[in-house]
Amino acid sequence: MTHLRLHRARARRATLSIALVAVAPLGAQQPASTGPITRAGALSLALASGGRAAIAGATARIAAGNLLAARALTNPAISASRSTSFPEYHAAVDIPLDFLTIRSLRIAAATSANEAARLRLAFETAAVRVTVDTLYTRAVASAARAGLSHRNAVAAESLLAVARVRRDAGDASDLDVELAVVNAGQAEIASASDSLGGIGALLDLQATLGVASREPVIALADSVLIPSPDSLSRLAAAAESAVEAIARAGAMPLNVAASERDLRAAEQALALERRSVWSGFAVSAGGEWRDPGQPGFLPTIGISIPLPLFNRHQGEIAVAAATRDRARAELALARVEGATAIAQARRQLQVAVVRAQRDRDLVASADRVARMSLQAYAEGAYPLTSVLEAQRNARETLAQYIADVAAVHIAAATLRLYAFGGDEPLPSTPNR
Repeated sequence: MTHLRLHRARARRATLSIALVAVAPLGAQQPASTGPITRAGALSLALASGGRAAIAGATARIAAGNLLAARALTNPAISASRSTSFPEYHAAVDIPLDFLTIRSLRIAAATSANEAARLRLAFETAAVRVTVDTLYTRAVASAARAGLSHRNAVAAESLLAVARVRRDAGDASDLDVELAVVNAGQAEIASASDSLGGIGALLDLQATLGVASREPVIALADSVLIPSPDSLSRLAAAAESAVEAIARAGAMPLNVAASERDLRAAEQALALERRSVWSGFAVSAGGEWRDPGQPGFLPTIGISIPLPLFNRHQGEIAVAAATRDRARAELALARVEGATAIAQARRQLQVAVVRAQRDRDLVASADRVARMSLQAYAEGAYPLTSVLEAQRNARETLAQYIADVAAVHIAAATLRLYAFGGDEPLPSTPNR
């Protein structure tokens, strides 16, 4: 009996350590890498070396250059000639008059295109922020899930050891040991799968940051945020009221505003092409001299009027009309996609908040059940199957909690992009 009580005491201590490992709160994972990177650091790196922001920035600079070109005046031209007849010398200055006919339209179209490019640059910058924030959240959640699966595998091995100790003590059967073997194998497979998922999420984040590597070279400094139920409720209420306020003010997402400027620029470009049929007006002023019959300088003046006999800009006008129609369709699509994204993000945020609040309570209950079942099994008062079921419920509940907390942050980031242009942050949730 003394020997049996000793084995039971050892088993009780082992099962208590299993309970602490299996359902412990998750912190930051620190894989081997060149160094940890925070969420803010990842954003700075993406803006500095990412492709999307660089392309949008170059597009904005191109639009600004086009605006400078549209504002420029056409240079006058000086011509001089000598003839064998009198008067011998001729000189003239040709001054184009396009600034009286098409320059204003050209500047208006370039201005609208420049505004669209700047708005799109702001939207792409905000989209990069949201993309990095989302990928960082998913990478952190994947790393946390991988860490949880690893600890579950360690706990399953410890439980197998406890089952063998009890069997050797005559307090358990071979069936318990076989069940523990199967459980340990399944936990090891799940750990390997979640580890691969964590590496994949980290590689996706690295690609967005412009880090070209086939292996993870960065570590995540931030951890999964574990908000309180009150902070989750405040987050949902603040997001809902903020989105409604934006809707009442008539504000629109940056991509919709950029599409409106694109449509305006396309309409102005179409009007410019239609007016350009009569472009080419010019005034010529000069003089002639060295005529024996009429000594001195003989002033001359003339005007140049285009005649659209062969080229009426039909091709350019057709292209401009098609560009306008495409801009109109893109604006309609941007409005629909923006409204749909806001509506989906609002629903996802509401659902994720409710689920995270429910999961938080379930995690605590599942934690207690797992601890009590393990202790009861160590004392011989509970079958192993019930212990395995309690542990499985605790693991799945905690994994679901991690996924729902990540969904809260992803939905909030999406709202921040479409409702606020990425500039107005939603209330954040503190670490536990």
